[in-house]
Amino acid sequence: MRLSRAHLPSLAFFAATILVAACAGDKPALQDVTSTNPDSSMLAPALAAITTDGLLAHTKALSDDSLEGRGPATPGEDKTIRYLADQFKQLGLTSGNPDGSYLQDVALRGFTSHPEASVMIGSRVIPMSFPSDYMAISRRDVPVVDVNAELVFVGYGVVAPEYGWDDYKGVDVKGKIIVMLINDPAVPDAKDSTKLDAAMFKGNAMTYYGRWTYKYEIASAKGAAGAIIIHETGPAGYPYQAISGVARENFDVVSLDGNKTRTQFEAWITQLKAEELLTAAGKNFATLKAAARRKDFTPVPLGAIGKFHLRIDSRVVKSHNVVATIEGSDPARKNEYVLYTAHWDHFGRDTALKGDQIFNGALDNASGCASILEIAKAFTKLPTRSARSIMFIALTGEEKGLVGAKYFAEHPLVPLNKVLADINIDEFNQWGRTKDLVVVGFGNSTLDGILADVIKPSGRVLAADPEPEKGFFFRSDHFEFAKKGVPSLFVNAGTQFIGKDSTYGKTKRDEYTSKDYHQPSDEVKPDWDLTGAVDDMRALFQVGWRVAGAEAWPRWSDGTEFKARRDSSLMVIKK
Repeated sequence: MRLSRAHLPSLAFFAATILVAACAGDKPALQDVTSTNPDSSMLAPALAAITTDGLLAHTKALSDDSLEGRGPATPGEDKTIRYLADQFKQLGLTSGNPDGSYLQDVALRGFTSHPEASVMIGSRVIPMSFPSDYMAISRRDVPVVDVNAELVFVGYGVVAPEYGWDDYKGVDVKGKIIVMLINDPAVPDAKDSTKLDAAMFKGNAMTYYGRWTYKYEIASAKGAAGAIIIHETGPAGYPYQAISGVARENFDVVSLDGNKTRTQFEAWITQLKAEELLTAAGKNFATLKAAARRKDFTPVPLGAIGKFHLRIDSRVVKSHNVVATIEGSDPARKNEYVLYTAHWDHFGRDTALKGDQIFNGALDNASGCASILEIAKAFTKLPTRSARSIMFIALTGEEKGLVGAKYFAEHPLVPLNKVLADINIDEFNQWGRTKDLVVVGFGNSTLDGILADVIKPSGRVLAADPEPEKGFFFRSDHFEFAKKGVPSLFVNAGTQFIGKDSTYGKTKRDEYTSKDYHQPSDEVKPDWDLTGAVDDMRALFQVGWRVAGAEAWPRWSDGTEFKARRDSSLMVIKK
């Protein structure tokens, strides 16, 4: 099957393409407005509209100290959404909301937990310090939570019938506090114990079972009073400090039942503190972890009692998604949509900090909002509007658990079975041009093929996520749309930087993760080189343009967990 001007290569083609990239010369022809792409003359004005100056100006404006870290339901939100709405208006985009506004009201419950905790082993009481030893919140809409219960180690806390895996083995954990390892079960390969079994939990890649959201969901389903995840920096992909936002106000979509079905508290504990507690209980962390990697693992009572007291400050607030549209030119297809999404929120201001208190979030994700503004500008420069409509959504609450995307997916302003694709942007490439472009969730949908075809004339190729074990596909807003069946495309910066050695990309990525990710230091840096970001955003613009004009719709690949939901939703249209 062919999309308009877009060849859909197989996974085998992708693999071959990556191999060709590895063997190619050092300097491919870079993407520009004079590309050999047959659409280049028509698209030239649009592509030229996406510039380094434009990306940088919007990123600086949205990460300025005056926005105070863009915290939802703060004065910083008011300034942020006003800026975004004004920019869409100036570009000539119309409202994305049927009520005529550029805003979608998002009802959220803000909650701040003030926890105290200790663990009793025999007659010995071991105190735990918040937030240096642990972090804990309660999503229940109650003023106080008190839990005094037995601690039980449940391995990875996973029940996955398709893998024949059950960490609970029928053990009743109702009313108990369960302790879990982070990520998927790390099942060793039978022939080489230094590698993971590729047939189990996608081998080195993360499945949804590895996400903390799943672990707390299964804890709630099992009736556990509380759930604690042992944080390990390596498997998690980020340091313990990166979840410091838990210590501040959190948000969730307002629940009619007050989240009474959720476990009473959700917590993270440092590996160091977990090892101390386990040793005091006569257990060994490494031994327990090794046992948890086997199918025959059974829960281990720790002979300890956890005492958790949380005082909860709660409020209902109104936040906003910012939504704008370019209406399609085809009367028969203008009620079908391609989405571009990026979250506008970050962590706001922490007055308890000494020195810099503002979490500016320049890369995460002022850069994504800057990108969709530049892509929106590009669409306004087309000589003819695309056949289908293009919707741009700047989402709230991504840092609070994708809540803005979750709200839109549950209260869509357009029917989701009329949405062909979501192209999500969370951080652009700030380190220069690359030969490749990384697709997170590589091989999930035919959108990969369209992107591969777009960048091929410039000598660039697609690459799979170099860190699939960190589960990035489940950590940004497109995931909420994917769960509803909408094919989603999410890219990261490539790893093969032009003129740099092979370690440059990983070095810069690790440097950002360890020093700036979710920290006040995430600011615009003087050494940023946005030429690569321009290449990538021009490519994503072309993907949306092609999808908007194609006869065939993008589709999930066979075997992906989202395909059945999409097939079901499209059957409604056919009926």
